[in-house]
Amino acid sequence: MPTALITGITGQDGPYLAEFLLSKGYDVHGVVRGQNNPKRDLVRELLPDVRLHTGDLTDMSSLIRALRDSDPDEVYNLGAVSFVAYSWENAHITTDVTAKGVLTMLEAVRLHTGDDLGHIRFYQASSSEMFGKVQETPQHERTLLWPRSPYGVSKVFGHYMTINYRESYGMHASSGILFNHESPRRGPEFVTRKVSRAVARIKLGLQDELVLGNLDAHRDWGFAGDYVEAMWLMLQQDQGDDYVIATGETHSIRELVDVAFRRVGLDDWDRFVRQDPAFMRPAEVDHLVGDASKAREILGWKPRVGFAELVHMMVDSDLAEQQRLLGR
Repeated sequence: MPTALITGITGQDGPYLAEFLLSKGYDVHGVVRGQNNPKRDLVRELLPDVRLHTGDLTDMSSLIRALRDSDPDEVYNLGAVSFVAYSWENAHITTDVTAKGVLTMLEAVRLHTGDDLGHIRFYQASSSEMFGKVQETPQHERTLLWPRSPYGVSKVFGHYMTINYRESYGMHASSGILFNHESPRRGPEFVTRKVSRAVARIKLGLQDELVLGNLDAHRDWGFAGDYVEAMWLMLQQDQGDDYVIATGETHSIRELVDVAFRRVGLDDWDRFVRQDPAFMRPAEVDHLVGDASKAREILGWKPRVGFAELVHMMVDSDLAEQQRLLGR
């Protein structure tokens, strides 16, 4: 039975990845930050077969303990301070966790394995936010990185550090440059879930308006459940490498809002939506769209859930949740 250790298992991707690995017959372990983390019980309820370890990406000793206790064949480093807007307010914390945390995890793996470095295969969750002020469209693995947020800068550091450990020590280390991937499990602070949740509440008369920033920013949105399969496929290859994971389609926030409102029969949505400069980024990333041809050719990966289906899935989930809360 192969064994996997997942950092960031309390985030959006962690449970999807854990479920996928369990379906493959893995013994799955997760690292949870803080003894009183409120998400610990949620993960235990959702994933009773996953063994949890207390650890912190800023504390190498805790990571070495987690590695010792789990003895994994594969490590998936998903842990990060992942909300981009938050990174401007707390650049130091973002850097400590999202940038230096990758180095801490890589070094913990190196120290744990000793001379048998090939024993563990390592996955780093890189991000399309690294492309930032895009230099070409679509973006691929060789596109120049030009991050436009402390989060993006931190992800670039972790990305190149992963490459460095692969080249310096021969570690089987891969980076998945994942474009935006969403699901009903996405946190409500993220724009996709903010929209789907607000649409559900407006439909039920629980909310009057949806306040957003830039409606014309474009993103390449896919389903998180599809993207975790790509993470696993990377670690099944003979050599570590870097892969863009994306749908190859781009949609604006305005399109997202339109599809979401139409799902609940509210076609005239302008009266519900207000723009507020407070939600504008200090440095915007305007147009992200990925070229995942390398992943298609080498990994045999392709997305299964389309944009409209994804938005419908999220709206339907939030509508059902809000109805449950109302006792309907």
